[in-house]
Amino acid sequence: MTAFAFLSNTSFLKVPANDSGRPFAIAGVAWDGSVTNRPGARFGPRAIREASHMLCDGTHPVFDVSPEAALTDVGDLPLPNTSLQGMRAAMMPLVRTLIAQHHMAWLGGDHSITLPLLRAYRQHFGRPLAVVHFDAHCDTWKDHFGEPSGHGTWVYEAIQEGLVVKECFVQFGIRSAGERAARDYVRDQGGLIHTARALRGLESPTQLQPLVAQLRERLAAHGHPPLYLSLDIDCLDPAFAPGTGTPEPGGMSTNQVFSLLEEMADLPFVGMDCVEVSPPYDHADLTSYAAAQFVWTYLSARVAQRAQNTVA
Repeated sequence: MTAFAFLSNTSFLKVPANDSGRPFAIAGVAWDGSVTNRPGARFGPRAIREASHMLCDGTHPVFDVSPEAALTDVGDLPLPNTSLQGMRAAMMPLVRTLIAQHHMAWLGGDHSITLPLLRAYRQHFGRPLAVVHFDAHCDTWKDHFGEPSGHGTWVYEAIQEGLVVKECFVQFGIRSAGERAARDYVRDQGGLIHTARALRGLESPTQLQPLVAQLRERLAAHGHPPLYLSLDIDCLDPAFAPGTGTPEPGGMSTNQVFSLLEEMADLPFVGMDCVEVSPPYDHADLTSYAAAQFVWTYLSARVAQRAQNTVA
């Protein structure tokens, strides 16, 4: 198997590597062979890890915990870099092993990595998942510029394959150009779409809480399925995240994403990915810092929730 020569050699938050006894883990998926505009997301895992090193002692100001003691970093998955099909086939056994051992946060890489991740989680839990999806793009195209699959098709494929509960698929930040059939596909299937336009002016936790309450109602109505978070960094406006392959003006602010992540802290998440960080186009590492803190916020919330459940 040919692996990337630029695999990350430093860990998220500088936590110990490959500690199977820790409940949470970071893994990188350094693949960008499916981008349609600017490449470079293969360097995302390294940049996100390096950006995480400025988080002092790692104690989150909202949740008052640090994930460090519960977290390990297993490095980047050793994957072939010439074929989407080959990459996904190589991913599956590695992913299955890791999600059986840890609650995972995956660092991309482009968004084509999410489909094999959902396939693995669907197998692991034996039931379809609910999904919270932050993105500028709907990712519901039936083909990838003539190819059957890519970073813009994974939502369509996941729904078609029965990997997700359609009514519990929720998108935030959608705004890119696209035909109506693709743009509204998730809504037409029974899910929810909160476009970037609809989110304008909503930034505080109080303002965004009704959207989270709507998600809670759907999860309860469908038997509380396991919930997965897929966060494409281009959900952010390029002013906040210039380092991405397909930037779309008019996007979300970092405050909006933080507010939503914090308000969703107690939901039954089982894993997450953060994708499409492309360091070659980043300015002052803005994008990498945002991504690192989103992942850190997610992990801090999970650690705090785990501690609360243990006490209860």
